[in-house]
Amino acid sequence: MARLSAVAGLVGLLTLQIALAAPTKGDAQQYCPVLYTEPPKNCKPLPESFLTFSSKSPAPPPVDSLVLEYAVEALAVLQDQYFHPDYATWPSAIDWTAAVAGTVIAGMLTTMSKSLVSIQLGGESDWKAKENLISNYYAQLVGSYYGQDVLSIRGQAYDDILWVALGWIEAINFVRTHTELHYPRSGSPEVVPGSGLKNIIDSTPWHGHNWMASFAHRSRIFWNLGARGWETKLCNGGMVWNPRLNPYKNAITNELWVSTSISMYRHFPGDNFTAPWLATAGFPTNDPAHLQAAMEGYQWLIDVNMTNHRGLFVDGYHIDSRRPGNTKCDLRDEMVYTYNQGVLLTGQRGLWTVSGGASFLEEGHVLIQSVIEATGWSLEENKAIDDLKSVPSGRLPPWRGLGRGGIIEEQCDASGTCSQDGQTFKGVFFHHLTSFCAPLDPLRVEKGMKLNKRGYQRIKTAHITACSRYVSWIKHNALAALGTRDDAGRFGMWWGAGIFNAVVTLDNDGINHDAENTTDYRNQGTPEDDTWGGLHRWLPGTGRWSVLDPGTGQKVLGGIKENQDMRDRSEYGEPRQDKRSLQDPNERGRGRTVETQVGGLALLRAYWELSQS
Repeated sequence: MARLSAVAGLVGLLTLQIALAAPTKGDAQQYCPVLYTEPPKNCKPLPESFLTFSSKSPAPPPVDSLVLEYAVEALAVLQDQYFHPDYATWPSAIDWTAAVAGTVIAGMLTTMSKSLVSIQLGGESDWKAKENLISNYYAQLVGSYYGQDVLSIRGQAYDDILWVALGWIEAINFVRTHTELHYPRSGSPEVVPGSGLKNIIDSTPWHGHNWMASFAHRSRIFWNLGARGWETKLCNGGMVWNPRLNPYKNAITNELWVSTSISMYRHFPGDNFTAPWLATAGFPTNDPAHLQAAMEGYQWLIDVNMTNHRGLFVDGYHIDSRRPGNTKCDLRDEMVYTYNQGVLLTGQRGLWTVSGGASFLEEGHVLIQSVIEATGWSLEENKAIDDLKSVPSGRLPPWRGLGRGGIIEEQCDASGTCSQDGQTFKGVFFHHLTSFCAPLDPLRVEKGMKLNKRGYQRIKTAHITACSRYVSWIKHNALAALGTRDDAGRFGMWWGAGIFNAVVTLDNDGINHDAENTTDYRNQGTPEDDTWGGLHRWLPGTGRWSVLDPGTGQKVLGGIKENQDMRDRSEYGEPRQDKRSLQDPNERGRGRTVETQVGGLALLRAYWELSQS
C-alpha cells in the first residue's frame, strides 16, 4: 500500500470521510453522524440500544476485589511457571503465541495500574509494594522485547507479523496510562545545569518511558512488513495470509490489519529513527496511511461476506483456480474459531473513536451477541439455554456453534486435540472484548466540526448498558475456568470440563468435524490438496511452512493421565471438603500450557474490567 504524505489538513479530512461514510453492508441507510460539519440529512436516528430486547434490569453491581486478586494470581503463575528471565521469553511458546502473551500481559498491567489504588495493603509501604509488583512484570515484558525472534518472524505469515505490531502498541498504551495516573510531570522535560534536585525529579518521567521509542520502532517496522500482504489483484483487495501457500484471504489476517492499523493511527507515538537511505526523517503520529488502511480493510471485510448464518466470522476464502482467469474469492472455508470473533472488536472500537460512526459500535455488539448466543447462553434470560441439570452424567449439552451450556469452546476443546495455536484463541477473544467494552472516551472534535452532544450521550449509555449485560455470561465462563486450575494454579484449556463431568473424544463430542467446506487447519495443519498448496503444507505450532512427505503431520492427541484429582469448586473455584477422584480431561493432548494460562488471565481481566464499568 502506497504511503500517503502527511500534508496539513489531511488527517481531519480522512476522519471526516469516515464519520460521514462509515462502512455499511449493502445500501443500508446510515446512522446520523455524531461528528459533522453540516447538520446531517437523509440518515436514520442514532440507536437507543445495542441490545435486541428491552433491558430494564439494573446493571450488575461491581464485583469485589477477589476477582482482581485472582487475575493477578493468574499473571503471577503465568510468569513464575512459564517465563524465563535468562532467555527473556516464554521458552515453551512459539513466536506468535509469545506475542499474544505479551499483549495480554500489557493489558493486565494497565488494569493493575488503574485498579490497585482501590486495594489497601496497609502500612506506609502500600504504594511501594504495588509499584514494585507492576514494575516487576513490566521489566519482564521489556525483557521479552529483546527475547523476541524478530528475524524469524519477518519470514513468517502476515498474521504472525501483525501480532507483533499490535502487541507493542498495547505496551505503549500501558506506559502512557501508568504515567498519566501516577507520574505526571510538572517540570520542563529538559534538565540544564543549575536545575536543582526538585526540578530534576519533577521533569523525570516514569522509568518505563525509556523503552517507548523501542516499542514504537518495532510496531512501525512490523506494520510496514504486514502492509505487503495487502493486494488488489485478487478479490478486489484484502490481506493474503501466507505468501508461501496458495492465495488465501482469511478473517484473522484482515481483522489484524484493521485493528493494528487503527491502533497505530491512534496510539503510535512517532518514530524518530533516521537513516541515509530514507527520503524523509522521522515517522509521524496520526499518520493518514494508518487511518486509510483501517478504513479500506474494514470496508473490504464487510463487503466480502465472511460471516455465516449465526453471524460468526468463518475462516476465509480461496480463489477457485479451476476457473481460468478467476480472481474472485469464491471458495469459502466455513471453519469457525473464537479468535476470529475477537480481534476485529479492537478495530471497531478504534474506528468509532476517530469518527463517531455509531455503526462501528453496533456491528461490534452484534458480533459479541452472536458469539454469546453460539455458546448456548440467553442474554435476555441471563442463563444457559439448556438446563445443565437435565444432562445425564457423562454426556454433553448440545453444541451451539461456538460452545455449549453457556461456556465458550473451541471445536478441539472437549476432545483434547487443540494445537498450540488453538490453545491461544480464547485468550485473544477476551482481550479484545475487554478493549471494545472499555468506557467511551470523549470524542476529539477537529476544527470546523461539530459534536451532537445528545447523540453522543445516547450512544455512550447504549454501549455501557450492552457491555454490562455481558457480565453474567463472562462470570459464568470465569467460574468454570477457575474450576479447571490444578494445584499449581494453572488453567486448563476446556473450561467446561468440571461443569459437564464428561470425558469425550472427537467421535462423541457432538460436533460434526467432517462438515462440508470446513478445514481445521489451525489444529490439524493444511491439507495436501490443490486448494491449499499441495505438498507445501503449513503446520500449527511452527508458524512456518514445510515440504513434507505424504502422510506426515503434527499430532496433538494424547492419553489421559490416570488418577487425577478433580474437585468440586466453590463460586470462585476454591476446593470444597468433598472430593471426587476423576480423570482430568485437561491433562490430555498438550495439557496445561503458557497459552491456556494466558486464556485464563484474559478471561478474568475481562470479568473484572466489564464489572467495573
